[in-house]
Amino acid sequence: MTDMKLDTGSAASPLEAALDRIGDRWSLLIVDALQDGPGRFSDLQSRLPAIAPNILAGRLRRLEKSGIVIGETYSAHPPRIAYELTADGRALGGALRLLADWGTRHAPDGQVLRHASCGTPMEAHWYCPTCDRTVPEGESRQPERL
Repeated sequence: MTDMKLDTGSAASPLEAALDRIGDRWSLLIVDALQDGPGRFSDLQSRLPAIAPNILAGRLRRLEKSGIVIGETYSAHPPRIAYELTADGRALGGALRLLADWGTRHAPDGQVLRHASCGTPMEAHWYCPTCDRTVPEGESRQPERL
């Protein structure tokens, strides 16, 4: 299967723009696998055993090109690279955490993310730093399309 890209000319929405940049489920799983820190190709293969090596290599190239992952060469002969998330990749990791939490809440035997100190299920909320408060659901709006 080849890298998938929405062919919309220009993205019709912010979500489409994000999907164009990220690509597919393997890319998201690679970002998730790198959230705990840098990893080599072999580390990623063991964290994602169902991905074929050629697919992993292609997705890493795409994520590098998109500025989500950076590869640092740590050995020239043979060439070996350690991959890590950029600032954009770490920000995407936060969105993936929310998506994983949503998936857990909708699984038949899902366990929700809990606060380590008291055990209460965690909730995500939008926060406005200017107003210094949590923003209720009806008080946000999508950016205007250009």
